[in-house]
Amino acid sequence: MRLNMKSCALVAALLLLADRGLTGCTAAQASDLSPVPALYSPAPTAGESFADNTVGGHAIEADGEAAFYSNITVTKTGSAEGDEADFYGENAAVLAENGAALTLREVSVTTDGKHANAVFSCGEDTVVSIADSTIVTGGDCSGGLMTTGGATMNADNVVVHTTGRSSAAIRSDRGGGTVNVTGGTYDTAGVGSPAVYSTADITVTDAELSTTASQGVVVEGKNSVTLENVALTAANTQKNSGKSPWYQAVMLYQSMSGDADEGEASFTMRGGSITNLNGDIFFVNNTRAVIQLTAARIVNDDPDGVFLRAAAAGWGREGANGGHVELYTAAQTLDGDLLVDSISTLNLHLWDGSVLTGAVNPDDEGEVYVELTDGARWVLTGDSHVKSLKCDADSIDLNGHTLTVDGEVYTEGTASEGSPVSGASGSAPARPHDMPTPPDSGHGKGDKPPKK
Repeated sequence: MRLNMKSCALVAALLLLADRGLTGCTAAQASDLSPVPALYSPAPTAGESFADNTVGGHAIEADGEAAFYSNITVTKTGSAEGDEADFYGENAAVLAENGAALTLREVSVTTDGKHANAVFSCGEDTVVSIADSTIVTGGDCSGGLMTTGGATMNADNVVVHTTGRSSAAIRSDRGGGTVNVTGGTYDTAGVGSPAVYSTADITVTDAELSTTASQGVVVEGKNSVTLENVALTAANTQKNSGKSPWYQAVMLYQSMSGDADEGEASFTMRGGSITNLNGDIFFVNNTRAVIQLTAARIVNDDPDGVFLRAAAAGWGREGANGGHVELYTAAQTLDGDLLVDSISTLNLHLWDGSVLTGAVNPDDEGEVYVELTDGARWVLTGDSHVKSLKCDADSIDLNGHTLTVDGEVYTEGTASEGSPVSGASGSAPARPHDMPTPPDSGHGKGDKPPKK
């Protein structure tokens, strides 16, 4: 059903203002209900049910207009196939496109069909704002919150549960966009269905994320995920393809499918926690990646899993598809080994009292730089090999193991000055702007494995 409210925008705005006066809604509260100025917001459509069972159709569609729905139920059945559904919102229960401003409050959305995404924001200047709502999807390729083509998705206190294959709770596809999530819970049960699949810039704050078969977070290509005070539990127990032999909680990669621009992938976590039930914590493949961790609690319940693995897998051109990682930590505990294969690199920056307990590059394959500053420490749990090392005299506890630096055995209690190794870019990247900087550093302080 296509709803056109342009012709009654002024009347609707007057009615909305009158309604706010009767209910005592403050100006601040009113502004929270809509992504556009209150004077031009349409009155909400409230207390109704919307349904669609057609192939490719929508229960609600906002096309280049402002629309506001409150306290409604949306049901979508019917299936679709292919790129029109993944890229442009065909068959989505709720679709906003062509610069629409769609506000949803206290809505319940249920879909049961293939390629039946729940709430879809598509295209430049399109904004969807959803709050205090519940989403359930049951079919394959059916995400909860879906963003493509440079659109914006804002979600506050939303509960999302998906059960189908390739059905991320927070999902994006070609063209990406901006996604801001605050509060709520997001969980998936299907194979190839991370809680977050990013081909966009996605920020999640004060929320709970969980999976029972897939990675917790996947970042593809030149895109980002930022988690602020988020509790992530990942149980990657089944594979969506045979391209990688490893399981992990967080994956940064480039599939070469064309869905994401090539470039630096980014994962940032401040506070919160990661609990990994199977495999490794981080895996980087066929891309350059920056990982920034500040005071997050990271626990791997798999005794055979490692903290980070940078390695070739089935994506990209053989021989040139390793992982090139800049890992920055502040006030962070890292437990587990860091593995780097022969075509991968790692620059590990441990700052501000961070503590690493583990082996680094134990097989002496890739090139690695380790930097320990501002009270950071490294306790070895196995023989380790690095190309370059920067540390104070009391930074490293060999714990009975051997550390080799550029072929020379390191002597415990020795200070060292080194410099980062070159990754895929051919030069060391700039210091991230939003990471704490240790004193006297010389820098200013600043701030498709599974297809979605």
